[in-house]
Amino acid sequence: MALFTLTNEQTQVIDMVKDFCKKEIDPVARELEQNDEYPHEIVEKMKELGFFGFTIPEEYGGIGIDFVTYSLVIEEITKHWMSVAGILNSHLIMAHIVEKFGTEEQKRSFLPRFATGECRGGLALSEAEAGTDVQNISTKAVKEDNHYVVNGSKMWITNARHGNTFILAVKTDTNTSPRYKGISLFLIQKGEEGFIVQKDIDKLGYKGVKTCEIVFENFKVPASHLIGGQEGKGFKQVLGGLELGRVNVAARGLGLARAAFEDAIRYAQERKTFGKPISEHQAIQLKLGEMGTKLEAARLLTMNAATKLQNGERCDLEAGMAKLFATEVGFELASESMRIHGGYGYTKEFNVERYYRDSPLMLIGEGTNEIQKIVISKGLVEKYKI
Repeated sequence: MALFTLTNEQTQVIDMVKDFCKKEIDPVARELEQNDEYPHEIVEKMKELGFFGFTIPEEYGGIGIDFVTYSLVIEEITKHWMSVAGILNSHLIMAHIVEKFGTEEQKRSFLPRFATGECRGGLALSEAEAGTDVQNISTKAVKEDNHYVVNGSKMWITNARHGNTFILAVKTDTNTSPRYKGISLFLIQKGEEGFIVQKDIDKLGYKGVKTCEIVFENFKVPASHLIGGQEGKGFKQVLGGLELGRVNVAARGLGLARAAFEDAIRYAQERKTFGKPISEHQAIQLKLGEMGTKLEAARLLTMNAATKLQNGERCDLEAGMAKLFATEVGFELASESMRIHGGYGYTKEFNVERYYRDSPLMLIGEGTNEIQKIVISKGLVEKYKI
């Protein structure tokens, strides 16, 4: 962290999170993860400590930490169990969109309740035929008097089972061109007729946090819950929120990479073959050298993107690069750590097999890495335009 000197306040936040992870997450993570059980007690403790208000400004009841500190928080939590970071991250992207684009009435109504965790959830964007291609969504909202009637369905929705508040992307105009101009965002809450959480999706990894399909059947949303009070602004609002999302997916990739590396380098010094620790065998030394270098590069890219975001600078290019590189490094280091652990790494007695199952999600989430490369390329051509 030589290029990023932390203040005393930042250090205190990170130390508090580290202590929380060691006391509240480490003792139960393996059992909860293997049983695919939602971490209710961990969530309640996070509510008590104000975690759900980390990035929400103090004037709305939050803690108001900067994005660099928040990225470090996500990295630390992910190192201990990525699913807990997912519960928090999706919620705070939702809060970021409301803070950035919501009306003052929406901010005053929702942000204080987001900060306490009374209202928590995430984003209802993806559909079966619209993941990275957001403009292809088919869920529709039709205005009637002082409310909108929503019909359609959403897939892959994090926190859908145990959350209660979401930002919903819909088409309010299906005839406009280009198609993205017809997208609007709404704040929605459970409890009203027509909001149906369907099956929990059984996943390779990312256990504990529930990912579900949601169906809307004549679901009524107050017109006052239209983000920003104007139709057709949803696509821009989504992109504004995903800048933070990509920085924090990068931080999650970094957290996984760090966990895999630290487990590997510790095991390599403990495990002996042919009369000496395997860290003294050249084959393992080559792996550790490359792993440590890529981990540091991922950290610098992530912190650079978070710093630009915090400074209010445009950072879509840097966030894309950080997301691409850090998540690929997380995937690669999880695999290399398993190789270093040998047969033990393939068992559930060690955490390595969990890193191996969790890491592919980061290659897909917040836009696939293949799309990320195209976005980066376009950004570079624009930056170096002749």
